Amino acid sequence: MLNESVTRLPWRLVKRVLPQHTDHGGVMWHGAYVGWLEEARVEALSATGYPYEKMASNGLEMPVVQLQIRYREALMLGDEVELMSVSSAPRGVRWPWSTRFMKGGTCVAEATVELVLVRVHPVRRVLRHPPEAAAEAFRTLIEGPKESC
Repeated sequence: MLNESVTRLPWRLVKRVLPQHTDHGGVMWHGAYVGWLEEARVEALSATGYPYEKMASNGLEMPVVQLQIRYREALMLGDEVELMSVSSAPRGVRWPWSTRFMKGGTCVAEATVELVLVRVHPVRRVLRHPPEAAAEAFRTLIEGPKESC
């Protein structure tokens, strides 16, 4: 009997540490990790067929309300890094994401980010549930990609 894995596939984004990501010593600056986390989430949303631009044009935003990064090993100029992100089901109004920064099969940093869904027009307010236009994309984000990206 074959066992099927219940582990979801992560959303993947491959990046290279460029000069603008580093300090004078060639070490990746801590703030660059935050930009990559945002890019990973935006690219995952685009992969669902509901790009961030469409979400924003529908009056929705997802601000970060909590961010934690654990650095295990410095990234250096020229390193290739794969971000592996998983979105979990919302807990109340908070929508958690976990990301691992992988270099050559080794986890060099881990991050957790919590976001909230906000309708910005006509009145700014936090939403407990996404509007139908976004709901399918959000379900897909939580399920993960159907095959490795």
